[in-house]
Amino acid sequence: MRRILIIVLFLVLGGGVAALWTPDTDADAMKAKYGGPEALYAPAIGGMQVHYRVSGPKDGPPVILIHGTSASLHTWEPLRGALEDTYRVIAYDQPGHGLTGPHPERDYTYDGMADGLDAVFAAEGIEQAVLIGNSMGGWISWRDAVANPDRVKALVLVDASGIPSSFVERSNLGFRLLQNPVGRVASTKLTPRAAIENSIYGTMSKHKVIDDAMIDRYWELLRYPGNRQAMADQFSTERADLSDRLGEVTVPTLVIFGDEDPLIHPSAADGFVERMPNARAIIYEAVGHIPMEEVPAQFSADVRAFLDDEIFPPEPEPVIEVQAPELLENEGEAPLAPEPSPSDMP
Repeated sequence: MRRILIIVLFLVLGGGVAALWTPDTDADAMKAKYGGPEALYAPAIGGMQVHYRVSGPKDGPPVILIHGTSASLHTWEPLRGALEDTYRVIAYDQPGHGLTGPHPERDYTYDGMADGLDAVFAAEGIEQAVLIGNSMGGWISWRDAVANPDRVKALVLVDASGIPSSFVERSNLGFRLLQNPVGRVASTKLTPRAAIENSIYGTMSKHKVIDDAMIDRYWELLRYPGNRQAMADQFSTERADLSDRLGEVTVPTLVIFGDEDPLIHPSAADGFVERMPNARAIIYEAVGHIPMEEVPAQFSADVRAFLDDEIFPPEPEPVIEVQAPELLENEGEAPLAPEPSPSDMP
């Protein structure tokens, strides 16, 4: 009887695993669907090809957009459209994400993640840029300002990580699983669409923006060959706390947080402002972890105002001196002698 129960248990478990088992997506199909004619690839370390897009005038001020964990460059589409009339906007898939795929050395420390950013700087010949980063991408942004201050013009940190004790323990379903060693192993093969959908709903507050296309995008690119293992590697990677060096970042910085962020506590915004000498914060009400997708119009307007008014303000128009009409009429003529006053007459 006991043997029968064990067999039944294994069959049930096996059936459950089979139901949840999800294969990798096809790389070529993903490149066709999510890359398309705009896709560019920057050569990087170990043969890694960093997927990125560029829009806007070639001579416009460069702005580089850096997404967060489990996301892709597509998260920035509304902002890209709002900036590309004036700015040279570059969005890219970080190592272990999107069409870039895994880091060849499985290095997901700052140095490994910065290999992607370095490749974009080099491919586009950029000397200095504004960095805009969400979540882990915000961490990469301010870490780069510490490591390479000369190439960072300004920062926009969007629900950025890096402030100690700011992570929320409850988190979303996917992140809770990845914080467990068994969950990390399972996540490399068992990622049903329903789990991704649950995680997206658990990350955003503005559920009306979530649709099937968004869920499919997150789910399919997570299953791009190598990305699920990369995700597990990221959650087992120790990342040094350099928040005590935030005071070294003196460039103008806009910090944006949703007050309902379920992953990083919005009090982190105060942490950045307190530590960074030239930072200010905007807090959105009833917004979660991904403001650029949840409230794209408001977010884009705030970022655009920061760039237009504070970082690249218009040059003042030259002052043209206009001479009085009577002076213009007499120009070139000999000065008239003053008429004598009665006291001057003989």
